[in-house]
Formats: sequence, structure tokens, C-alpha cells
Amino acid sequence: MLTIAQISKGYGQKTLFTDISLRLLRGERIGLVGPNGAGKTTLFSIIMGDTEPDSGEIELERDTKIGFLPQESAPAGEETVAELAASVSPELTEIYQTLRQHPAPDAPERISAIERFVELDGYNLEAKAKRILAGLAFRHEDYDMPARTLSGGWIMRAHLARLLVMEPDLLMLDEPTNHLDLETLSWFQNQLKRYSGAILTISHDREFLNAICDGIVEISHQKLQRYTGNYEKYLKEKAEREAQHLAAYNNQQREIAHLEDFVRRFRAKASKASQAQARLKQLEKMERIAPPESAADTIHFKFPQPQRSGQRIATLQNVKQAYGEHVVYQDLSLEVEKGQRIVLVGPNGAGKSTLLKILAEIVPIQAGSRELGHNVSVGYFSQQRVDVLDLERTVLEEAMERSDLGANEQTVRSILGAFLFRGDDVFKRVKVLSGGEKSRLALVKLLLAPPNFLLLDEPTTHLDMPSIDALIGALRDYQGTLIFVSHDVHFIRAIAQTTVQIQAGKVTPYAGDYDYYLRKSGADSEQSGLIAGLKNARPDGAPASEGKHLVISAKERRRIAAEERKAASKGRRKLQGRVAQLEADIARLESEQAELSKTLEDPAAYAEPGTAKELNIKAARIAKYLEEKNYEWELAAVELSQLC
Repeated sequence: MLTIAQISKGYGQKTLFTDISLRLLRGERIGLVGPNGAGKTTLFSIIMGDTEPDSGEIELERDTKIGFLPQESAPAGEETVAELAASVSPELTEIYQTLRQHPAPDAPERISAIERFVELDGYNLEAKAKRILAGLAFRHEDYDMPARTLSGGWIMRAHLARLLVMEPDLLMLDEPTNHLDLETLSWFQNQLKRYSGAILTISHDREFLNAICDGIVEISHQKLQRYTGNYEKYLKEKAEREAQHLAAYNNQQREIAHLEDFVRRFRAKASKASQAQARLKQLEKMERIAPPESAADTIHFKFPQPQRSGQRIATLQNVKQAYGEHVVYQDLSLEVEKGQRIVLVGPNGAGKSTLLKILAEIVPIQAGSRELGHNVSVGYFSQQRVDVLDLERTVLEEAMERSDLGANEQTVRSILGAFLFRGDDVFKRVKVLSGGEKSRLALVKLLLAPPNFLLLDEPTTHLDMPSIDALIGALRDYQGTLIFVSHDVHFIRAIAQTTVQIQAGKVTPYAGDYDYYLRKSGADSEQSGLIAGLKNARPDGAPASEGKHLVISAKERRRIAAEERKAASKGRRKLQGRVAQLEADIARLESEQAELSKTLEDPAAYAEPGTAKELNIKAARIAKYLEEKNYEWELAAVELSQLC
């Protein structure tokens, strides 16, 4: 399906890869790995035709449809979320634009657009799009929101939904897990496991690669190596290959040394000259085994340890926190003890980052109390932390700011190298760094002078696997108290000792690690994760729930609650009727389909010219209607589950 033949690419004096080749077959699921800067995203750009290689060529089978999700940004305009997710072709996008025109297009143009929309199976695509959006934690009321009002992460989710609706022959994903919470990630992985097309993905998430990949391709040292199996099998096979290569290289080096020694000793001796000459020719003809590539050094370092604190680190009592009328926490209470390593889990929008901000006093609480224990110092890391960097300093100068703590330049440069600031990168001005680079620098600064109460919000974003391992090593040695949010399951399993689930404003502690939480909560069930996401997650910019969080009298609350129960009951009955009707329609169509199949199996159906053709057309039409009804039933069933 896809053939990469002898591709080379470099920028200036830096060569990314030389004469690399790869063949991807239909249905294969390949993870593309390698250190940051090795050229993974550049290779994607070459495949998409956005970047020209220096040499070599890309070949795609005719009519191969590619779907691509970039790492960071994707466009969003006036289209609704549902329209964006259903816009699987330029023509459909144009039809949506026509139907949204203000003033509205004239009647013939509108009728023509609607007719073409039906021909392109638009209504079926919209039903499918809404079902997938629900799986990605969009709520029913979000479907008609303008996509441009969403945050960047939710726009990426909408584009991810579009790709799943499109079902291209080749799905190319550049770090697709960056904007997904754990529950949605589980749902997404299950979708990819059932996906019929080929997948080529860049990811630094080991658990994700283990879950979906049947092959790993590594870009390293300007070369490309292919391995069979998932990421864990890749690590094992790579280690075996390297061991075999090293053994073969060492054996050959010993043989070369022996032959050279013989030539040196006996070349001038008449009785041995012919033998020496034979060994010299043997050396000249020998195909030399290249020395093993120097692997990226495994970085081990110790950060300065924080000052000791008291046993009680922080206490929250009866805390209320809201954004406008949207209440995140109504009556939050939490105790944090010295030495705990807590991971916060729950769907996006549940309040994980808000809880970190409350503990860090980034946001003022509206009611209740927040108290820190004796001698507790707080350090908070999030994307907003980059604002504290001095843009005019170099990377090294900014990292050395806390040199009074005893970290010398060599140690600081070693730590910067672990977080991808290598060589002359340390002399760059902070103001020219990308957002990800600034984020990594802020993380380095925090860990060079760690407080005894550390709050980390998605610390592994923008880090490659060696850097994640370096961070894990540093945090394992860290002697303070840690609370963090992450969607990287490998990182969570390596660090967390306690799990706190946040759902619908309720905080539930689990006295064990992430796997213990999965066993106890049943959160490894796809359905439970989906329903939790549907009930609790909300895109940024979505309208806040109304009424039930306002400060009102008890009588008014009872009246509103009664109205809500009545409306919910009415909506539930309506949906139940819809589901029942769809089930009846599906049963009728399946019966008609079975009857037609029997007729087509009868030789008499082919006696009169044209009869078989008409029957096949009817069978195709019924199959199409049956598919549409099944999609509609799935969508209605998901909506009904939210009300039950």
C-alpha cells in the first residue's frame, strides 16, 4: 500500500536519515519511534507530500485514502463540532458551508446541496460522527457548538473523530494520545484495535504502542530498523540484535587482530611470506562489521532533596470552587500525608487540574478552607509555568538561576541534556524556544530546586521516552510528597502509590496504585469509562449546567428538582420509544434481507432477464438502510444510557 524507497533528508549540516526504505501493507499497525529530532514528524510530512525529500521517492497504491492527525494544531472554523467530525471529504465540507450561508442560499441551490448531501450518505455519516464524538467524551449539547469555540485539545479530539468516521486506508497519527484522558484513551485504543485500515503512529506512550501495534519502526542514527511485535517485544528484540551485533563485531575484531599480527610477524620471513600474503588478501576481502552504534546514554542523576516537612502536608475542608455558574467542587475535603505519591484520575473536565490549582493556591477558593502543614513548601508545574521564565536569558543561565543550591554547571548541563537541551541548545535564548521547550525548561528548574510538596500537571508531554525514564528516575529518588495528573500509563505505574478518582465533583481515594484502582473501581471496563466520560467531561467553552448549582431556597430547589425529574422522565420515555422503533425497523429489514437472500439462491430468479439485477439492487438498498438504522440505534442507545 505504501512504499518508502531510498529516502534521504537533511537540513543544513544536519542529516536526519539516509537511504531509508519501508513497505507498509494493508491492515498493518506500525509504531514509529526514535529520539526527538530523529525525523519522525519530517518523515510523516514527506509521506503526506508537504515536504520534499533530498532523494528517493514515496509510492502509494492507486486510490489509497490517507487520514492524518498532526501533533499540535488543526483548523477549526464556523462549522459545528458534528459538522467537523462528519466532514470526511472536501465536497461534504463545501456542502456544509453552503447550508450555513447567511443569508441562506436560494431554494434551488439549497435543494441541490441537500440532494447531494443525501447522495454522499451525509445523514448516516452525521449519526456515525455523533456516536464517535460521544466515545471521545463530547456531550450531546456540544454537537451544535461552533468548533472554533473549543480549546485546542478538544479541536484535536473533533478531528480525531473525523478520521474515525472517514475510515481511511491509512491512518497516520502524530502523538494522538496527548489530548486524551485515561478513560477516553481506553475507548480510543479499543476503536483502533477494531480498525480495518493500516495505522502508522508516532507516540511516546509505551502502553498505547503495546496495545495497538504489531510492528515497530525505529529511526535512529540516520537509519531505519523494523521490528515485529509491540513495543515490549521491540525492546527485547533490539537488545538481542545489539548483543548479537556486538558479539559478531568483537569476534571479527579478534580475528582481524590475529591476522594482522601474523602478517606483521612473518611478512619479511621468506618461509612464511606466502602465508602472510594470503592472510593480507584475506584481510582486504573481509567484509567489515560496523562498530555498534553508541546508544543514547542512560542518564542517572540525583536532584537536591527538599527540606523536611511535618507529617500533615495539606488539608482541604468543605471547599467550593466554581467558574461562573459551573460548579466544579461543592463540598471537597481531602487530607494529604507526608511521602504520599498520588495520581489524580478521571475524565477531562472532572476537576483534576483545578484540584492541583487549589492546593497550589493558583485559584482562590469560594468557600471552605485550605491549610498547609508545618514547613511545607509548594511547587506547581503546568503549561502556565512557562510565564515565570526570563525570556532574555539563555537556557543554561535560566537553569543555573538556583546555583546557590549547590548544582554546578556540569551537573546542570547533564540534567538539561536529559530533557533534550544538548550541545549548543543550552546557549539559545529562552525567547526563541518553542512552547514545548519552554515547558521542559520550566520542569528542569522545578526539579533542580524541588519543594517538599510537588504538584505536576501532565509532566511527560513533549518528552521522548529516554527523557520520561530520566524523570521517572528522578521522581523515584524524590523524598517529598507528590500529586500529579498524567495520561501516560507507564509513567503512572512507575510513580503512583495512591490513586484518587475525581468524578462529578466527588473525590474517591483508593489506597493502592493504578492497577489496584482499576481492579477495585472497574475502570478498566470500556463501557464504564465511556459513560463516565459522557456524564462528566465537557469541552472548554461548553455551556455550564444551569440551575442546580445556583444559590437558591430549599423550596425552589425542590421545584426545580421535580421539573428536572419530569423532563428527564419524558426524555427517557421518548428515547425508549425511539430505540424500540429502531429495533422494530432493524428486525423488519433483517427479515426482508433474509427473504431476498433465499430468493437470490433460487435458480428460478435468473430465468427472466433483468430480474436478478433488480433483486440485487433491492438487496443493496436494504443493506444500506439496515446500516443506517443500526448507526441510529447505537446513537440513541448511548443517549438513553446517559439518562438511566
